[in-house]
Amino acid sequence: MEIFSLIRQEIPAKLLMIGDGPERQAAELQSRSLGMDADVRFLGKQEAIEELLAVSDLFIMPSESESFGLAALEAMACEVPVISSDAGGIPEVNIDGKTGFVLPIKDVKGMAEKAILLLKDEGMLSDFRENAYQQARKFSLEKILPHYEEFYKKVLKNCIDCN
Repeated sequence: MEIFSLIRQEIPAKLLMIGDGPERQAAELQSRSLGMDADVRFLGKQEAIEELLAVSDLFIMPSESESFGLAALEAMACEVPVISSDAGGIPEVNIDGKTGFVLPIKDVKGMAEKAILLLKDEGMLSDFRENAYQQARKFSLEKILPHYEEFYKKVLKNCIDCN
């Protein structure tokens, strides 16, 4: 909410909050207390995420912990650049300065500044959209599955050799 508050001070914007989780109620209260409830939509759990992502300009993921960053990858597959924290595996997915921006955890001001920079520069936004899509394609099932299969084969071989 704090990131969005800073963004909307510079440019008109709407925030779509997708999903239900333990922080939703606090986020709704914070949205109201910051006077942003007219510009924030809490959509809850959604089935057709790709339709919502397709109309989005940015995906903001300020996670404090994240194992891989699947949500960021889904956004990128819909040509949506990502502003994220550097938590967990997110930097493996979101390439700083190419598919979006990666900032330190809790860098609210930095995330807002990068979002504003990207939203104000149509050329950069267009480039990041294309880069995000190309990066997401690197994680396709056809490309990733053989790596997992090879890894499991090595593990199984080592287990067999140990017995």
